[in-house]
Amino acid sequence: MTPRIKICGLRDVATAQRLAALGADAIGLVFYEPSLRNVSINLAHEIAAAMPPFVSTVGLFVDADPSLVEGVLRTVPLDLLQFHGDESPEYCRSFGRPYIKAVRVKPGLDLLEFADRYADARGLLCDAYSAAAPGGTGERFDWSLLPVGLPLPLILSGGLSPVNVTEAVERVQPWAVDVSSGVESSKGVKDALLVKQFVAAVRAARFDPASAGL
Repeated sequence: MTPRIKICGLRDVATAQRLAALGADAIGLVFYEPSLRNVSINLAHEIAAAMPPFVSTVGLFVDADPSLVEGVLRTVPLDLLQFHGDESPEYCRSFGRPYIKAVRVKPGLDLLEFADRYADARGLLCDAYSAAAPGGTGERFDWSLLPVGLPLPLILSGGLSPVNVTEAVERVQPWAVDVSSGVESSKGVKDALLVKQFVAAVRAARFDPASAGL
């Protein structure tokens, strides 16, 4: 068994199908207009509908008006919601769908307390803090800031690439890894070769499912 792999920021059907065939367990669709990886609801529907069985489709939102989330859910068959802003626990659970909560890690943040606040989340996605953007910056954070005994499955993000993801898995032992810019040939354009290398690097890592809480 190896950590699950999510590739975020997909923008066309063919690439999403290719990445699923290369070993992605989940694909992320960004519904955040300032992002270059933002997709329309209609395009997101086409991508989600083209996914094979057992590949999850995740919708990423950043402090979105509830009407946007509800509009996406009416059209796009999402398996999981990902909230990447300052959404409250009450907001996250208000849609009645499974969700994961992203947190931008920095010194002084109590991740155990944060996880307790979002106790009904399916997982905690730990990303690098950046004042410039809520995610997708390609920046890595200090993995030593992650505490032992998180009560939620840990999804590691932030600056991962084929070069460092083996080390990341072996040091952090996350339940899953999430990558976007680390497998792109240019901003927003996923590179199949980099994805293939990323998947191989994850699978090559020494991973103990017990350490990840499995």
